[in-house]
Amino acid sequence: MSAIVIKLTIDRFEEDKAILVADDGTAIIWPKNKLPTDVHEGSVLSLDIREAIEREKLNKQTAKDIINEIINRPVA
Repeated sequence: MSAIVIKLTIDRFEEDKAILVADDGTAIIWPKNKLPTDVHEGSVLSLDIREAIEREKLNKQTAKDIINEIINRPVA
């Protein structure tokens, strides 16, 4: 499974939000309280994006369980 890693620089803080900017100029607005406590303007962060296969399997199984429950429900 491959991952994409994006380097983001904290450009500035606006109230309870952080403005993160990638090398290509793309900006992301992120909740300040979801960042490490010791970061500041100019800090460089890594955003690691990968498929959450285990979570996807769990979601599929949950959907199957719900469908089976509906199908097997006694008719009143």
